[in-house]
Amino acid sequence: MLMPPFELHHPASVEDAVALAASLLEAGEAFDWVAGGTDVLPNYKWHINPKPHVISLAGIESAHALSPLEIGCMVPLASLTVANGVHPLLAEAAAKVASSLIRKSATVGGNLCLDTRCFWYNQGEDWRRSIDWCHKADCGTGADCRVIPNQNTLCVATYQGDLAPNFMVLGAEVVLVGPKGERTLPLHEFYALDGMKKNVLEEGEFLLKVVLPETALERTGSYQKLRVRDSWDFPEAGIAASWIQGQPESLALASTALESIPRLHAEEVAQVLQTDGMNGSALAKAVHKAVKPVNNTALPPRYRRSMVRTLTKRAVKALMGE
Repeated sequence: MLMPPFELHHPASVEDAVALAASLLEAGEAFDWVAGGTDVLPNYKWHINPKPHVISLAGIESAHALSPLEIGCMVPLASLTVANGVHPLLAEAAAKVASSLIRKSATVGGNLCLDTRCFWYNQGEDWRRSIDWCHKADCGTGADCRVIPNQNTLCVATYQGDLAPNFMVLGAEVVLVGPKGERTLPLHEFYALDGMKKNVLEEGEFLLKVVLPETALERTGSYQKLRVRDSWDFPEAGIAASWIQGQPESLALASTALESIPRLHAEEVAQVLQTDGMNGSALAKAVHKAVKPVNNTALPPRYRRSMVRTLTKRAVKALMGE
């Protein structure tokens, strides 16, 4: 399909990028940020929400930072390796994303800011027009959600990124930059439970980097992923787990590909640890109860939800060396 026309901008610094975003906003011009482009550009080819301006982050030096505790938004997934000083859990998760070729272009920032996906949205424009629009891409029609009929107040498109839950269980924070300045917040607070809004980025803001606490270096982890094919496919469900060995109170669990957000299950873990200790079956039951997948990905929601039990048990067993 033909790519719709847009103007590509190449700011050379954070200050230039912020100034450019501010000027476009002032002029009433819509734009997208692009890192590796493996999500944005295919969507543009399908004419899914294209913008007249695209701002590349490739020229910003600090966006390429890579160290054990700081990872820039432009770092390719292929660079997330133990040899580069990256936490083994992040290296494990990155290696399970798509194909080796895509991982050379796909970036950390792009994966964390991945657009939510749905049967009714991720299709060509002609196909969507032929069957009626959906709430996320209603083109001004006020169309209802095709997954949950008779409502157009909430989009339930599914977040299917791999890195977010793994960063969450390591206690990661994200640094956001925009015309109003810089702010830092825990990654688990970055996402918004709405398939259209996706995250808390304000107009003109972008995710510059991810920062890990020093305690992340003490943690061991495991990422269990359900997908149709063992290479290439987005997760249909994913469970990340980490702990400081021998300290059950440090256990952290997070899920992905089951709702419009990746979710850190802090409350569920705390309740189980209080009553059952480091019990894989009890933890699996608690996470299974908390997630609510819907019918908008390749596998049925009932099966995906049931597999959460299995994935959680596997992740906990891996932590305990079983």
